[in-house]
Amino acid sequence: MSSGAVPAFLPGGEHQGLQGEQPRSRVPMTLLLSVFLIYTFTPLIYLIISATKSNADLFGTFGFWFGRQFSLFENLHALFTREGGIFLRWALNSFIYSLVSAVGAALISAAAGYAFARFEFHGRKAAFAIILGAVMIPQTVLVIPIFFVLSVIGLGNNPLGVILPSMISPIGVYLMRIYIEEGVDSELIDAARMDGAGELRIFIDIVLRLAAPGFITVLLLSFVGTWNNYFLPLIVLRSQEYYPLTVGLSAWYQLASVGGGGSQVLLPLVMTGALVSIIPVILVFLLLQRFWQGGLSAGALR
Repeated sequence: MSSGAVPAFLPGGEHQGLQGEQPRSRVPMTLLLSVFLIYTFTPLIYLIISATKSNADLFGTFGFWFGRQFSLFENLHALFTREGGIFLRWALNSFIYSLVSAVGAALISAAAGYAFARFEFHGRKAAFAIILGAVMIPQTVLVIPIFFVLSVIGLGNNPLGVILPSMISPIGVYLMRIYIEEGVDSELIDAARMDGAGELRIFIDIVLRLAAPGFITVLLLSFVGTWNNYFLPLIVLRSQEYYPLTVGLSAWYQLASVGGGGSQVLLPLVMTGALVSIIPVILVFLLLQRFWQGGLSAGALR
């Protein structure tokens, strides 16, 4: 053994061994993330390529490569002009449903989270336990009961039948409670009360401002959830002019699938419409990304 070598059983040798093990330990995680990346982006790549194809190229060329002609602009023109521009109506419906539901869900979650975080009342623990339990229930399980309730109160085939249920967000209540407990000092609230501020003013001027990252996080999650919601509007809405993008594009796809013949020309429009429909969600996410990351980081402190 040379005089400059450090045995593996000595501290220096142990350190060198750990340095050699660290790159190897990252290999499984890198492979796992690579598989997840491929799984996530493969449908998106297929969607982008399919939106540039004509009907003939969509069925006559390889799915993950462009067709013989670039038909994206023709598909966009046909998409926005078909049936009197009904796609734009669906897009507007999706935006209204998602925006109103997201703002309502964020406000309700913030108010409920503030109550659970800073107030003591009878049944507080039991109520919060029920909310945590509701997080575990798949939303599709509740669609049929919600539909019957909406039908009884006269909100069947009504946009409110989609908006009101979407304002209830158990996970939003949980996140806001955690964020308010960690980010809003109770001494500041007590000082505001001693100065004569009412609870509503404290909530608006202090709690919402200090909990803005958590508020934006819930708003973003609710916006995306409502935008992607399919089953609830499918069951509740019957009139085509009330459809969101998810239900409208699905109706076109079913028509193209079962109609045959000339109805297959709708498939490129469905692909193009699906591509256009994800752009608003991406824009909203990019605009609110820094608030979203801050809100999740605060929630992870718990």
